[in-house]
Amino acid sequence: MSITLTDQDKLTLRTAAYGAVTLMAAAGAAGSPHKIATDGTIALYSATGLVGHVLSEKSKGVKLNDKSVAGLADRVLPALTAAMSLLKQQDPAEADNFRGAVVIAIDAAARTHQGRPSPTLVEMANKITEALDAA
Repeated sequence: MSITLTDQDKLTLRTAAYGAVTLMAAAGAAGSPHKIATDGTIALYSATGLVGHVLSEKSKGVKLNDKSVAGLADRVLPALTAAMSLLKQQDPAEADNFRGAVVIAIDAAARTHQGRPSPTLVEMANKITEALDAA
């Protein structure tokens, strides 16, 4: 199945994916937000398929510099749902690929492989997963 994404669609996907990592970094501010952001971003750069190509493009227009976590969440969580919805309409396998890429990125950001993440990281990861599954 051929999938066609507009520039706005691509911006939505990048805002959603990189915004999820940014939310995790903001939620983990008591720990190492830079390490959280780095681990999550590396995971996103490892995505494959159409999603991998979109996420690896320059992120022109992605604005993730809100003054509060709440403001950032107001932009990112709906973008996650919108990204899943538009991908499901065009190619359900690519929607699964996007969801998987974001989940891996938030797991990497939370460093779940190294033990228990903080309660704030767990809560933010739950909100991100809920937004992905709301589509």
